[in-house]
Amino acid sequence: MKLTVALLQLKSTGSLGGNLEKGLAACVRAKVLGGDIALFPEMWSCGYNLGESREAILRGGVGADSRFVSLFGQLAKEVGMAIAITYLEADGSRLFNTMSLFDRNGHEALRYRKVHTCDFDREQYLDAGDGFGVVDLDTAGGAVKVGAMICYDREFPESARILMLKGSELILVPNACPMELNRLSQLRARAFENMVGIATANYPMGSPDCNGHSSAFDGVAYVPGRTESRDTCILEAPAEEGVYLAHFDLAMMRAYRSSEVHGNAYRRPSRYQVITAERVEEPFVRAGRVKR
Repeated sequence: MKLTVALLQLKSTGSLGGNLEKGLAACVRAKVLGGDIALFPEMWSCGYNLGESREAILRGGVGADSRFVSLFGQLAKEVGMAIAITYLEADGSRLFNTMSLFDRNGHEALRYRKVHTCDFDREQYLDAGDGFGVVDLDTAGGAVKVGAMICYDREFPESARILMLKGSELILVPNACPMELNRLSQLRARAFENMVGIATANYPMGSPDCNGHSSAFDGVAYVPGRTESRDTCILEAPAEEGVYLAHFDLAMMRAYRSSEVHGNAYRRPSRYQVITAERVEEPFVRAGRVKR
């Protein structure tokens, strides 16, 4: 079974209406190119352009049932392709960094709200999501277990680990930051240690604090008949704007997951209690840390 994820490495137009129009057109192109899932960069509704106060940010938010979001659900049904649309979500007085994944029938299969908000920056005004979910996504080739994490979530191994433990085969990662060697290495590590596919969509060069290099890793480090390890990177896009296709060989990934030593094969969770401790001690104490 093959699965193609179209990474929409797009530059924001600077307006909600402009991003709606441009985003819909990019999804149609992704379908024409053979995409099974179209993935947007982080907070596409506003191009990750946040105001300087909570009140200003709230004014730029959209509801999960807004026209902006629902039109992507309608398009998913029309073209028969899953769409992972991202947006600054306003839910009453609460604000979230959100991704809604619509399946190819137009149903919202997953709504993920970013858990690890960047509280050292303007995301301190956003609320943290409640947790990580995994769904069976209906595709033309069959069901695929899909989860999500958003940008800064990537820097916490627990994010991908929880998704793996919940059965995820593929993790979608909307992103908005410079994808340099170390961040790409984080994604490579998350895929390797959990034996999962990871697809990341970033904004292109020319967008504030971004440089393109959307990427995909399939997590398969060893294959029969080869003595050396295999590069798990199946796509690294250039800096320029475009729609880039990542082709995941799910049959190979599933065979690998059924026999290799990573993931949940040999863990000892009874030894890990310290991971869930709430205390924060030096040298990690930060004056601006927001308790969630």
